[in-house]
Formats: sequence, C-alpha cells, structure tokens
Amino acid sequence: MSDILSVGIDIGTSTTQLVFSRISMENMSGYFCVPRICIVDKEVIYKSQVYITPLKSPVLIDGEAIREIVAKEFRRAGFTPKDVDTGAVIITGESARKENAAAVLDKLGGFAGEFVVSTAGPDLESIIAGKGSGVFQYTIDESCAAANLDIGGGTTNIVFFDNGEVVSKGCLDIGGRLIRLKKDLTVESVSPAAGKIAQYLGIRLTVGQKTTLSDLERITDKMADLLAQALYVKPQEPLLQEIRTPGSAWLELQGKRISRICFSGGVADCIAKAEGDPIPYGDIGVLLGRSIAKGDLMRAIPTFAGAETIRATVVGAGTYTTTISGSTITYARELFPMKNIPALKLSLQEQAGCVAGRKEPLVEKIRWFLQQSESERLILALPGLANPEYKEIKILAHCLCEAADRALPADEPVLIVLEQDIAKALGILMEKELSGRRKVACIDGIKVEQGDYVDLGKPMLNGLVIPVVVKTLLFG
Repeated sequence: MSDILSVGIDIGTSTTQLVFSRISMENMSGYFCVPRICIVDKEVIYKSQVYITPLKSPVLIDGEAIREIVAKEFRRAGFTPKDVDTGAVIITGESARKENAAAVLDKLGGFAGEFVVSTAGPDLESIIAGKGSGVFQYTIDESCAAANLDIGGGTTNIVFFDNGEVVSKGCLDIGGRLIRLKKDLTVESVSPAAGKIAQYLGIRLTVGQKTTLSDLERITDKMADLLAQALYVKPQEPLLQEIRTPGSAWLELQGKRISRICFSGGVADCIAKAEGDPIPYGDIGVLLGRSIAKGDLMRAIPTFAGAETIRATVVGAGTYTTTISGSTITYARELFPMKNIPALKLSLQEQAGCVAGRKEPLVEKIRWFLQQSESERLILALPGLANPEYKEIKILAHCLCEAADRALPADEPVLIVLEQDIAKALGILMEKELSGRRKVACIDGIKVEQGDYVDLGKPMLNGLVIPVVVKTLLFG
C-alpha cells in the first residue's frame, strides 16, 4: 500500500479553511496479473479552524492575509509544502468573482507543493461539495437518487447524484452573505442577485439606510422559494434564471426523481436555528436557514443529515479531486508534473474518423483549439476503443502522430487520455511512429469533458500510475 498527502484549501465568500487528508492506494490484482491500482481509503487527518475570508474591499480578497492563514495552518498541522502530493485550492462562490482571484492563487503558489491545483468553477464546486458532504457515497450505499445543496455566503451549489453518478448540477446566486447588515439593520452591502430579488418583491434596499426584519424575511423566504423551484418542487419563474450563477449549468432531472435532499455549507448549520438572534453574523444567513426550514422544499422532499456541513467543500477538495490513471500506460517520465493543460475532447464520430485514417479534420480541429485556448499545448481526450484490433490501434496512432506533427509546435509533447484501457498499446505505437521527435504520454482510465483542464502529477508506485486531477478553471 502507498499513501499520498492531500490538502484542500477553500476560500469562500464567507469563510476560508483547510483540511489535510491521507489517500491510500493499493494493487488490487493478484501477484501474476496485470496491476490494477485503486484508491482504497481516504482519511481526513487535520481540519483547520474556520476563518472569515479577509477582504481589502467588497471586490478585493486580501491575498497576503490568506497566505498568512494558510502558512499558520500548515504549521499547526505539522506539514510543509514539500510534504503535499496533491489536492486543490478552490476559490468559491462570490469570491471566485473578486477582481484578484487569480492573484490570490499566485500568492499561495509556495504552499501548493508540486501538484496542488486551483479550481473555481461553480459546477465542479457542486460536485466536490456533494462528495464532501457524504451525499455521493449515500446514493451508492442506499442505491438511490439524492441532491445536495451547498449553501454558502454567496452561492448555492446543487448536484444531483443517482447511485454515485452525476445526473446534473447547477449553481444559483443565493447565499447568506448577499446582504450584510449592522446590528441596527443598517444595510452595509447588497449583492446584485439580492438586489434583483428585493426589486422583484418591491423592497428597497439602500446601502447606509436601515431596513426591517420583515423585509429581510420576505427576501429570504423568496430565496427559499427559488431553491424549491430549482429542484422542480414548484413551477419555475423567470427570476430563477436571472440569479443563475454565471458559467454554471442548468439543473435538469433527466426524467429521474430526487428521493432525498441534503444541505451543506454554512447556511446548513442555520436551518435548525429557530430561536435567538436573527442576524448574529451581520448577514441574512440565519434568516435564510429559517426560511428554508419552513419552506416548500423541505416539505416536498425528505431530508437527511450529511457527514459535513460548513466543511463539505474543503473536505471534498482535499479528498475527492484526485484520481489515478490505469496502470497499463505509456509516458516519458521527464514530462511530469504538468498543470492546467486544456483538454480537446473527440466525439465517438471524430474518433471513428481517426481510426479510418482521416487526418485532416483532426489537424484543423487541433489548430482551431490552440487558437481559441491561446495555448501551445493541449491534451487530446478520446473515448477509446472496446476490444480493438491491432490494425485499428495502429491507424489511430498514425493519425494522432501525423496530426500532432502538423498542428503542434515542434517541441510540444503528444498528450492523450482515454476512457478505455488501450493506452499501453497505443502509446508504444505512437512512440515508434514519432521516433523520438516528440515525447508521448498516453494514459487511460480517465474521463474528461470538453472545456476541462487536466493536471498530471509525477508517476507513483514505481511508475505504475499517474495521479490526475480533471478540473474546470473559471474566473467569472
């Protein structure tokens, strides 16, 4: 068995936190069989305290303060950046739209080890939070379909799993910090989404002026109503589309029925707070929790308690972002690690064209993609072939190599990921075809979608497997 150390760093609209996890891998094949390396255990070994995300202004994250928080928690956990093998730095929610999100990630470069990735796409956040909350595993254990709503300070990330498979995901600008207030109900800030909801209700919110608890409750009641609409409990209004998070997908049930729902995120802890101060944190988080508790969504669909609430995203980031390649692969070791490689996915039809020897469409598509992505490097993602004949693999290898020679810069490697287990044979034929002109990395067991980015870590377990993170980089 071999272990790797993973760190998850979540910089959200309201809070910032870290977790360290230990991921264990083992060869599950017999002694005389082809190795089959699997992740067999994931254990969270350290959780940081939860910090209020430091801001210089409403649109500027304080990068230096974030760096100090991360440095402090590394020391408390007893680790250094060199100890870290994998993981994710995630800027989530409204924070992903702060003007200097990319600069903050740059500040954390020294703590990222060799293979910590940065992600900030709302759809990927939905999946990570759903895994960190425990809903993903719950649907596997119970053979059911369930949705997770991760409600933070700025956004609600929704994911719908069916027996461990992602059916759909989406994100709405609904959260507990969209309206910030002083104790006397003087409005300090109002997000654009909260402003739209207030306007829809005929409520005037003006920064620097007092509002009323009644008006705030009407706004959070409407937010809860919109969440019910998002899960098709109620008819959907045009307002729902107006508060959809930029860059997110639209949640579709695809003919399936959600049998359970779970809440995570900071607002999840407020759902049960029926008594006490309605604005203890200077925002509408508690009011939103109360509105959800009495709303149509919880009456329509049974709920269950997840394993994590406020820590769901950071636990998911630290334990679920990393997968591993198949163990029958071909690669040039000196290529790794590589980060942020844009993925060009070929459809089954396009792959069939390559197997038939049609090179020109692939050459044109690679040239187009490099221009669109403003990159000199890409990774070709293919479905792969089930039970292929040798001739088919040889033609495919020839097509891929010739297209690379014609479309890629001279010193760029040929990078291939496949879903089907043919990387060893395909990679060997590609190396022979290229005769040392280019380096080759051909790995399988990985599913990549168009628009994803891929990180490839250093080979592990005596070179048998490569750690892989498939991610979406979005800064709205």
